[in-house]
Amino acid sequence: MAFDGLFTRKMVADLQSLVSGRIHKINQPENDTILMIVRQNRKNHQLLLSIHPNFARIHLTTKKYDNPFEPPMFARVFRKHLEGGIIRAIRQIDNDRRVEIDVESKDEIGDTIHRTVILEIMGKHSNLILVNEAYKIIEGFKHLTPNTNQYRTVMPGFQYEAPPAQNKHNPFEYRGQDILQFIDFNAGRIDRQLLQSFEGFSPLITKEIVSRRHFMTAHTLPEAFDEVMAEIDMPDTPVFHKNHDTGKEDFYFMALSQFDDDVVHYESLHELLDRFYDARGERARVKQRANDLVKLVQQLLQKYQNKYSKLLEEQQGTQEKELQQLYGELITANIYQLKQGDKTLDALNYYTGEQVTIPLNPTKSPAENAQYYYKQYNRMKTRERELTHQLLLTEENIQYFENIEQQLAHITVDDIDDIREELAEQGFIRQRKQHKKKKTSAIKLQTYQSTDGDTILVGKNNKQNDYLTNKRAQKSHFWFHTKDFPGSHVVILNDAPSDQTIDEAAMIAAYFSKAGQSGQIPVDFTQIKHVHKPSGAKPGFVTYDHQQTRYATPDYDKIQALKHTESN
Repeated sequence: MAFDGLFTRKMVADLQSLVSGRIHKINQPENDTILMIVRQNRKNHQLLLSIHPNFARIHLTTKKYDNPFEPPMFARVFRKHLEGGIIRAIRQIDNDRRVEIDVESKDEIGDTIHRTVILEIMGKHSNLILVNEAYKIIEGFKHLTPNTNQYRTVMPGFQYEAPPAQNKHNPFEYRGQDILQFIDFNAGRIDRQLLQSFEGFSPLITKEIVSRRHFMTAHTLPEAFDEVMAEIDMPDTPVFHKNHDTGKEDFYFMALSQFDDDVVHYESLHELLDRFYDARGERARVKQRANDLVKLVQQLLQKYQNKYSKLLEEQQGTQEKELQQLYGELITANIYQLKQGDKTLDALNYYTGEQVTIPLNPTKSPAENAQYYYKQYNRMKTRERELTHQLLLTEENIQYFENIEQQLAHITVDDIDDIREELAEQGFIRQRKQHKKKKTSAIKLQTYQSTDGDTILVGKNNKQNDYLTNKRAQKSHFWFHTKDFPGSHVVILNDAPSDQTIDEAAMIAAYFSKAGQSGQIPVDFTQIKHVHKPSGAKPGFVTYDHQQTRYATPDYDKIQALKHTESN
């Protein structure tokens, strides 16, 4: 995830279109995010500034955010000093991940004032600071006191100091031959030496320079450096890449040779970042709100898996019941030759013709020994019947929690309460107290539209799955589910969909499954009339027949392109 100095440089260049625009509104939809609504060329543009420890960035966004009813104090300060102001400049400091936005506005009595917003993109140390024309700090999102930071103080009223310098060099001030003074070929790891020497470089770009030639020498390194630096100044060709083997994802403002052919191109840097960070931001919010739920489901899943293993071991112990019955029969058949005090009986097994030796309790009579083995047989038979029932129930619980675990990987913040409520109804967690009875809201299904224009509906939790399969869909509609994997119910609202629509629905079903990160996932599909919910089955559980199978490899960007709106 290379939002490095070079990416920042490209982004700042692209944001120059906002210069002379008026800041119409400032919101703080999330704790670490400021959203400026900038009016420019008769259009509103949303400028997002985030200092999230993992997702710090700046770019234009088209995503809609929900704003808190009461704006946080930080947003109020920004509104007071910046709303209605004109953006006079947006600049990058050196080649670092620091961006300054100069704003000219009016104070309470109408006098012109100048303010500067400073965004420092530094991972967990990222910060957003507002200063006046003398660079005195008006407010900072993260306050740093002399006791907590020995390098600088970020508090209202203090003079702004830049983060400690790393003593790196601006790569745009050097030609290929000039960089040799910073490289020791005997030390190896040329990419790491470049990273340590030049400001704004990320491991992604230094590895790209080194990968341009088979061997790094005093001749090939300058060539590769100049080649890559020349491409940096070319028009942007934003790309997103995902390695399906490792699951690692990367993006950059230009195509890189280290990315294979499995890349997705975007029209702009802003569209790329919206795509890249939106899913991650949603997952982070879900993880924050549902962390306890995820742990609970994992614990319950582990509990039932352990229980299943123990039940299987016990079931193995009941396999001797037939032997116990045989011993009882043989003792009864040979009781005439036994007397109390005998320790064993050697008898012929009339089923196999083999001799068997049966242990006897010398303190019991022959009839009592026979009754003992008959009782053992009946006890094991009863236990086996109960174990078979318990194994079935435990297996159902394992499937249920595997399904819940899969759903938690794809839910949105709005779906969390539905899963909590379902687990409470099933008796796995305690029902939360509600002072007011919650109004039953309409079930909303995720909706996609196939290339041929057919509607494809997806249930992302068990309530949605049951509603979609048993109420919303018609008997002639086509139903999809991954074969042998927990996953969502997917339905095409068409009696005779095309092969392309079937392939797209299968891909969506594969994506919303436990195997969603794999390739060539088997997906079964059949008509709704062949899908049945057994009596007393847990939410989301169905059986089906008359199915066909397609193999699908999820493609996130294709799925997003098909995404439509939510449907009731």
